[in-house]
Amino acid sequence: MGLFNVTHPASFLLTGIPGLESSLSWLAGPLCLMYAVALGDNTVILQAVRVEASLHEPMYYFLSMLSFSDVAMSMATLPTVLRTFCVDARNIAFDACLIQMFLIHSFSMMESGILLAMSFDRYVAICDPLRYATVLTNQVIAGMGLAVTSRSFITLFPLPFLIKRLPICRSNVLSHSYCLHPDMMKLACADITINSIYGLFVLVSTFVMDLFFIFISYVLILRSVLAIASRDERLKALNTCVSHILAVLAFYVPMIGVSTVHRFGKHVPRYIHVLMSNIYLFVPPVLNPLIYSAKTKEIRRAIVRMFHRIKI
Repeated sequence: MGLFNVTHPASFLLTGIPGLESSLSWLAGPLCLMYAVALGDNTVILQAVRVEASLHEPMYYFLSMLSFSDVAMSMATLPTVLRTFCVDARNIAFDACLIQMFLIHSFSMMESGILLAMSFDRYVAICDPLRYATVLTNQVIAGMGLAVTSRSFITLFPLPFLIKRLPICRSNVLSHSYCLHPDMMKLACADITINSIYGLFVLVSTFVMDLFFIFISYVLILRSVLAIASRDERLKALNTCVSHILAVLAFYVPMIGVSTVHRFGKHVPRYIHVLMSNIYLFVPPVLNPLIYSAKTKEIRRAIVRMFHRIKI
């Protein structure tokens, strides 16, 4: 009990975008639109994969996992973001902030793991197509989904307790309209070395390693594709990877940008930090369903059939 017998504020104050406080109501409209697109489009994809027999394949099962993580991420940030921007209600209870922090980081890590699983799916489909159905069975796919989920929750389970052991006495004002571990630990008036080291360990052992293995999988895919004699077949094989590559870029480019600004952009205006974080959290859930709907004709056809049945 003594470990957590420290000073905590009853609540935190969330922040919209520093310097643009007078424009928060104007930003509420675009944010609501982004949430509507993210929740609506990802829900449509989840429903299409569920009801359309033509989408009962490994690639689309992984896509449904990605859509689920995007919906979960949007739901984790939606209450505080809309309260901050729409009605200027900036208070969030200390324990509620811890829960939101844990969920945001967990679903973000889950998305990274799903993107890695999807790269393995593309690797098997292109490099070993004859064994595709026997390697990626429903049991294997379910196991991969469970492993990704378990990794996220187990790895990040210590974070709330690492924050709770710190005395928060400098301020109770956070830099974003949601709760993040780096933002919360900076308010502590105690040594945060353990938090920093564990945060770096999580980053390297999960996100960085996921990106590394995704890169390796595409090196192997490219080597296999270049060995195909027919130019048309090479393009056809590569075209099946375009959606996944775009989803990887939509997720990791903002993440790398946030990390770079956070570590090396000490003189960058504060609102740039906030905007980069917002892009990292809000853009992938919006872009992913649009990317897969635009680039995958099977998804488009399934969605059209689904809505056609609804009309009938």
